[in-house]
Amino acid sequence: MDFLKENIYIVFIEAETAGNIGFLARAMKNFGLHKLVLINPCELKEESYFQAMHAKELVYNAKIYPTLNKFLKTEPMDFIIGTSGVPGGSYNLARIPLKPEQLTNNMRINGKICILFGREGNGLNNNEIDKCDVLVSIPTDDEYPIMNISHAGAVIFYELFKNKHEFNVPGIEEASLIEKEYVTKEMEKMINKLTIPQHKKNNGIKTFKNILGRAFVTGREAHTLIGVFRRMNELIKK
Repeated sequence: MDFLKENIYIVFIEAETAGNIGFLARAMKNFGLHKLVLINPCELKEESYFQAMHAKELVYNAKIYPTLNKFLKTEPMDFIIGTSGVPGGSYNLARIPLKPEQLTNNMRINGKICILFGREGNGLNNNEIDKCDVLVSIPTDDEYPIMNISHAGAVIFYELFKNKHEFNVPGIEEASLIEKEYVTKEMEKMINKLTIPQHKKNNGIKTFKNILGRAFVTGREAHTLIGVFRRMNELIKK
């Protein structure tokens, strides 16, 4: 419970409706989440606090930043989760999603995590999605596929809450952001040595980042991969 309360940040980007801020805060408190971050939001009117009900303090204590970049520089995250109501297919590498239960069943993250929720009308843009380690989407009926942000939040928060026992497993610690960056850099070195068009190199790097994000590798596994990739780069250089 302390992990959920202290380490998970719910980030609402450019909220357009004051009431939705309150509804999201209410869903957060239902499942033990307390850190609300608002990026360039609409005016926090009385409706925000009224709709929050017994979660008013989450709205009062919400941290407000002008941009997502400013937030991430102020509060560096070890893992960034994006949400989308419009998942992509296998050719849209940035938008290949996980279901909420797939995201949470194997989570072993001890650092700071943020979950990004986009604008009510347009969701997250491509630049924001590119910052994410993984994307999560909720399967819905084709007749009315887009969920209200607070409803989508409640589904994801419930999955986090019911699997809270999966966090902080002794001896199995999720690789930190820095460790994963070192793994990715070594892979980039190998890919950049290939004689293929630049767009194919970019796709290869993005695909590797997607796999790394979905794999939830441990710190030990990350160090092993770094060592293996460095040896491979040394051999290629020779």
